[in-house]
Amino acid sequence: MRRGPFRSGDKVQLTDPKGRLTTITLTEDGVYHTHRGSFGHDELIGAPEGTVVSTTAGIEYLALRPLLADFVLSMPRGAAVIYPKDAGQIVTQADIFPGARVVEAGVGSGALSLSLLRAVGDSGSLLSVERREDFAEIARGNIEDFFGRSHPAWTLRIGDLAEVLPEAVEPGSVDRIILDMLAPWENLDAVAHALTPGGVLLAYVATATQLSRFAEDAKADGRFTEPVAWESMVRGWHLEGLAVRPEHRMIGHTGFLVTTRRMAPGVSAPLRRRRPAPGAYAEEGVAVDEGALAADLGERDVSPKKLRKLRRSFDAHRRAREGTATPADQQADPGTDRTEADLE
Repeated sequence: MRRGPFRSGDKVQLTDPKGRLTTITLTEDGVYHTHRGSFGHDELIGAPEGTVVSTTAGIEYLALRPLLADFVLSMPRGAAVIYPKDAGQIVTQADIFPGARVVEAGVGSGALSLSLLRAVGDSGSLLSVERREDFAEIARGNIEDFFGRSHPAWTLRIGDLAEVLPEAVEPGSVDRIILDMLAPWENLDAVAHALTPGGVLLAYVATATQLSRFAEDAKADGRFTEPVAWESMVRGWHLEGLAVRPEHRMIGHTGFLVTTRRMAPGVSAPLRRRRPAPGAYAEEGVAVDEGALAADLGERDVSPKKLRKLRRSFDAHRRAREGTATPADQQADPGTDRTEADLE
């Protein structure tokens, strides 16, 4: 991320007196319009972060570069994003470290990819596998938009993980694998061949049924340790004088995280010693209707109209970074608003 004074092509997060957030991309001679006046981008270009700029109607805006969490919540989306609270847990609990060799499947809009690339650094590698080309295009635009370039550690492949993984990596060469997909249990065999002994497999699933199916299949596979699952919830606090209380809204359930580690080749995981609860295991296991699950989770196609709009926006951001922006680019990137409703 850039440091120092604002420059043309930078993303700037504007906060109004009511705490509402808007993200814009600075361009030479650009103008930010609101329903209560406007101001020129030139007032921010060359100014340091933490500057306050006023519209023609006297409304003040605080200007800062957006943090990664801010960018994720306001960036263009094709699929639902992994929220910052879960991305932080994934980076920590999957132990993503500088130089790590990481694979993720189910790129979506690229939200988790940004955190993973930050963690592995230029010396590591991230192979992202996405089966939908429209999602992959949006993810590529978001990642180039955030880093201002194509990240040197990133490789994006389109296809099914079970087909891409064997030809993309050497057996036993991957340190960490992250699965964000409807049926992660279907890829346990491919993952087991790719992971190094002791490597971490983490799955992000939305429903308890998915969680149960993945955990039981991982246990039955025999090449993984006992799975561990959890979820995180975030509750903000209202701070005003002595009126300190929990916020009325909170980020509740977004997904379950479940981790397990690769056993050494030829070594089976120890049998579980505790007694299962009565009725814990159905006679025929856990059945998942993947078609109904996809519908429930709201997976949908990205319309050609939205893709064209996003392409224009990404192209406008690229020209702004290169200093070749045109007046038409301001219409392609009017700014992105974000309010508390985006956190629900």
